Amino acid sequence: MPQYTELLGLVDRRRLRAMNRALRVRTGAWERDHATDSELVELTDRPFESVADVRTRLDRLEERLRERNDRRAVFLTVYARMTREMQRGIEDGAFSDAAWMRAYVVSFAEYYRRAFSAFERGRFDAVPDPWRIAFGTAVTGDNLVVQDAFLGINAHINYDLALALCDVRIDPDRRGKYADHVGVDDVLLRLVDAQQDALTELYAPGIADVDAALGRFDETVSYHALTEGRIQAWRIAVVLTDFEWLPVERYARWTLRATAVGGASLVRSPGLDPTVLRALRRVERVRGEAEMLDVLERRLDAAVSA
Repeated sequence: MPQYTELLGLVDRRRLRAMNRALRVRTGAWERDHATDSELVELTDRPFESVADVRTRLDRLEERLRERNDRRAVFLTVYARMTREMQRGIEDGAFSDAAWMRAYVVSFAEYYRRAFSAFERGRFDAVPDPWRIAFGTAVTGDNLVVQDAFLGINAHINYDLALALCDVRIDPDRRGKYADHVGVDDVLLRLVDAQQDALTELYAPGIADVDAALGRFDETVSYHALTEGRIQAWRIAVVLTDFEWLPVERYARWTLRATAVGGASLVRSPGLDPTVLRALRRVERVRGEAEMLDVLERRLDAAVSA
């Protein structure tokens, strides 16, 4: 039976705000030409075969990006560790349907792999709009580390996740699969807290009130916003599964894309005071990208090993 409650819940005030911003975004502006790296192409040119394959290749991709000072490494530093934790949870029996969760992790990673591969090859027409903004912003290197992290998170959770859920199917045993889907939130909470701690540590030397300075980013990508994004992904999957009517499918997919593009716009232009923005940029120049990523990595590793 179609879930009309889920259909009606696709849009709320926060998403309307994001959708309104999406109408003013020209995603073609983020088609950034850059030197193609054959090693990056090799790492992302074939589908992932297993959770272990996802983990191995994401780790290698992160290492390569960091070697070449590519800002796309920022999001990957977070995502690679989340994948490790997902693998550990599956192996430890944390989920009721281990086979489904393995498919879930692989399908989710496939959306990232395909977007990354297409962008690296310059096939921008094959890059979803939220990723076009995230990758295009990262390769220019003229933004904040915090923006690189959050743009990737926005694209992967607020866009890719719903499509991955459709791929692995939420039926049969929809209730059990939803419980496993929600079970990922515990992992997400630890990593988001660690990421926020890392950002506070990084920016605090140059900002008197770093919590206030980062507050506008938190509004878009706080733990609450991310968990709500995961709930929205499930809603989209339910609507696409239950409604076999093309106008509803188009509406759900448009909502998905517009929300993620609008979210990216909010991250790129969070309305920070220009003085605060200059101070944040000054801190990043002093500390350097390598140190910024080292601190982020250390905090995340500590969170998942606790």
